[in-house]
Amino acid sequence: MSDNNCLFCKIVSGEIKTELIFEGDNVVAFRDIHPIAPVHVLIIPKRHISAMTEVSEEDKAVLGEMLLAASKIAKELGISDDGYKLLIRTGHNGGQEVPHIHLHLLGGVRLAEGIHPIN
Repeated sequence: MSDNNCLFCKIVSGEIKTELIFEGDNVVAFRDIHPIAPVHVLIIPKRHISAMTEVSEEDKAVLGEMLLAASKIAKELGISDDGYKLLIRTGHNGGQEVPHIHLHLLGGVRLAEGIHPIN
């Protein structure tokens, strides 16, 4: 299932071209176009899920695949040993900008308690 107006669904379908750095059975990953850290990757389900408020029991497998993909990508990009941050924003107050669930993988620099690098 996809949403024809969803930016991330258009990436999954190939309508919008981007370099995928990971593709699994149910998820894809690509670099964020507005990175806030040296490594800033978005991991998304191929199936449209608008937000964490919409997940159900049937989404357990895809959520697990997103986390496993994050671990694999962190190793491949060389940030696993020094550490990284995983973030899912939900809704307006959570700062979600695209209404398609996505996991941010942030690393390559020491991150503050928030999401920004420590200067």
